[in-house]
Amino acid sequence: MRGLPRRDWLALAALNAFVAIAMGAFAAHGISDPKAAEWLRTGAQYAFWHTMATFASAAFMGMGAPRARFAPAFFLTGSVIFAGSLYAMAFGAPRWLGAVTPIGGVLFLCGWAWLALSARDLDRGRGDRPT
Repeated sequence: MRGLPRRDWLALAALNAFVAIAMGAFAAHGISDPKAAEWLRTGAQYAFWHTMATFASAAFMGMGAPRARFAPAFFLTGSVIFAGSLYAMAFGAPRWLGAVTPIGGVLFLCGWAWLALSARDLDRGRGDRPT
């Protein structure tokens, strides 16, 4: 199984950040329902954090941790499910959709665990000593 090239993950991460910033701005300035604004803010925060995690994954790949190429799939799919379900509810989707939000959270956790595993690849071949 091969991951997408770094440039594709980075482009998707940038789009994820764009949506996160737009949703955060809408939460701050364009919506009056406090619960909907909270959902938008929460979704935007998690999506943005996991955009940064995708950039970290790209850095890991560039530093010699090839397994890190799979972490962005967890982070960005998690963002779509976690943040996407919150965004949808904020815009009127049925509240039962909140039952799928934790699936995105589990994907975030999987991504972080995978990135931690990938970190073990760093500095291999150099006597496992940091430089």
